[in-house]
Amino acid sequence: MRILRIYEEIIKWLILWTRKEGSMYYYKQLMSDCTLCPRNCHADRAKGQKGYCGMTDELVIARAALHMWEEPCISGEKGSGTVFFSGCAMGCVYCQNYKISRGMAGKKVTVERLSEIFFELWEQGANNINLVTPSHYVPQIIDAIKIAKEKGFDLPIVYNSSGYEKTETLRLLEGYIDVYLPDLKYMSHEIAKRYSNAEGYFIYASKAINEMLRQVGKPVFNEEGIMLKGVIVRHLALPGYMQDSKNIIKYLYENFSDDIYISIMNQYTPLLTVQNYPEIDRKITDEEYDELVDYAISLGVENGFIQEGETALESFIPEFNCEGV
Repeated sequence: MRILRIYEEIIKWLILWTRKEGSMYYYKQLMSDCTLCPRNCHADRAKGQKGYCGMTDELVIARAALHMWEEPCISGEKGSGTVFFSGCAMGCVYCQNYKISRGMAGKKVTVERLSEIFFELWEQGANNINLVTPSHYVPQIIDAIKIAKEKGFDLPIVYNSSGYEKTETLRLLEGYIDVYLPDLKYMSHEIAKRYSNAEGYFIYASKAINEMLRQVGKPVFNEEGIMLKGVIVRHLALPGYMQDSKNIIKYLYENFSDDIYISIMNQYTPLLTVQNYPEIDRKITDEEYDELVDYAISLGVENGFIQEGETALESFIPEFNCEGV
């Protein structure tokens, strides 16, 4: 039975990879036995069963609007055309976007409507299309990008994810994604398990970053400083876990050097969802953040971003009111 299961998995991925059939055929194949993410929940999302991500195969979007608070080379002065998808395979206890990551907000749309949203954001002046938490909708997103490109769409596509990805799924995106914007949340398996129930997070995320870099290569910018190709790895510093954060920064620099950008974030905002986790029920201090930034500089990190001022505020969390959907 195990051999049969492996054979079925191989055939399923080969069918999708060849892309010789209609788009509906592709994602129905994957969604009928979902293994898109490392959870490998095998949910029949095509028949309405919800996966670990909390979603069926129906696209659900909570917001599509210009966003000014990404890294400068993503948002620029015009804004990034962010599309926030509902559902998530991580389930972090401290998630700032918990209303959508847990499927509490959003509107169902078709693949065709998603492609229209791309054009609408372009018309609003977006520098790029920024797909936020897209992993569980990869086949549908590919279809939407294909439809848009056939109509002349040519903005960079940004894949903004938790980093908890399977390389097999990422390979399906080759040629469709221009900029990868993954998190690298944890190196410690224990911390990953406690706050995201994802004990093997680092194993998957580190392999994912390698695959992302293989696909898009070293950073490329236009004359306005907007990234056209490349990888930016984000790390959100958690209070009390500076050593794990340092280990992550060291890993990224020693393994990727200047081939990627590192974004060190201090915007961790303790919400009501962390009341049962008193050790992280506070913001990180200025001293903690400065220590982490100084450590990155001491390693030699030059291609990076840091955050200044008060960013750990609920006012920075977008309204998930289906704007633009």
